[in-house]
Amino acid sequence: MFRFDPYSPAVDADPFPFYKTLRDEHPCFWSEEANMWVLSRYDDIVTALNDWETYSSAKGNLMDEMPNRAGNTLGTTDPPRHDRLRSIVQFAFTKKAVEGLTEPVRASANRALDAVQGERTFDFVSDVSSKVTVDVLFGLFNLPRENERMVRDKAVLMVQSDPRTRQKGPEHLAAFQWMSEYAKELVELRKREPGDDLITALIQAEVAGEKLADREVQMTITTLIMAGIESLSGFLAMFALNLADHADARRRLAANPALIPDAIEESLRFNTSAQRFRRCLQKDVELHGQTMRAGDFVCLAYGSGNRDERRFANAHLYDIDRKPKGHLGFGGGVHACLGTAFARLAARVACEEFLKRVPEFVRVQDQLPWMPSTTFRSPTRLELAVG
Repeated sequence: MFRFDPYSPAVDADPFPFYKTLRDEHPCFWSEEANMWVLSRYDDIVTALNDWETYSSAKGNLMDEMPNRAGNTLGTTDPPRHDRLRSIVQFAFTKKAVEGLTEPVRASANRALDAVQGERTFDFVSDVSSKVTVDVLFGLFNLPRENERMVRDKAVLMVQSDPRTRQKGPEHLAAFQWMSEYAKELVELRKREPGDDLITALIQAEVAGEKLADREVQMTITTLIMAGIESLSGFLAMFALNLADHADARRRLAANPALIPDAIEESLRFNTSAQRFRRCLQKDVELHGQTMRAGDFVCLAYGSGNRDERRFANAHLYDIDRKPKGHLGFGGGVHACLGTAFARLAARVACEEFLKRVPEFVRVQDQLPWMPSTTFRSPTRLELAVG
């Protein structure tokens, strides 16, 4: 009997055979292990993303939600409150502010690469992607540099789950609590001492006379730190993995950096780090011969939709010429990721510098260690050999 267990190490390591079976044989599947329905076909996922009134985010959007997070962030509210939050937060994320990160990202990438210069092998995750994302984020928020290691470790724990207990463990909940308290202290500090940073911008952002409440700023910062450090680092690692496994594509990008933006979009489709998010049904839905009831949770398997042959021809192939419009690497609908411009910029600039200095590399490990997470997917180590 077929099972889909998002807590399984086998799914962490390679979810795609499971996804194909789901799409072909069980497109609306009840997972006993996850205690929710799983939608795996592209069209069904997009329908759900565009119908927030039926597929609500108000009870949390992570597969294993953190306490007190639902209802206090962009990803865990529905319109009209979501629209208010998004317009205010988006006001702080101006185009000028994002474009101003180009040189900081470039400098961060080169500092990380300087540290591994001359090494025959290095771990892309700890030596490059994590260092770049932490460095840039700390600059964006103007955080004390002595907290870098602690903040990074807590952000990583926040996105993990325990595969044995099939839920967030005490260490994961403690990490979220620590980050929430840290964000609260930062908000209080910036209210007393405003600065030229994103926290101050979030506190001061005002649209139509409305500002974010302190609790909303706190939860927004907590989520941005988690996403900015771990999900962006995870995507950079997945991008590097794709290039390590596809030498022809890597050599084309090294020879012609103008191709990098299209390769980023294909990597977001082919191997997104954002694999699965959940919604809660507000009414009964009949789909593929199944009845999903109001109150049931539904998993939207973005990673499966991105490999759906019904949408993308030869979806199992990594093709940097594809230009995959409509991929789900950043979700979609009203809850599409707010940080898409920053993520694309950071990935492009970091990749440009990396391929400029390390144009030839292969991965050392046959079997990669994967982060135990029901929502995100990325290797915890990616050892690369130069040349």
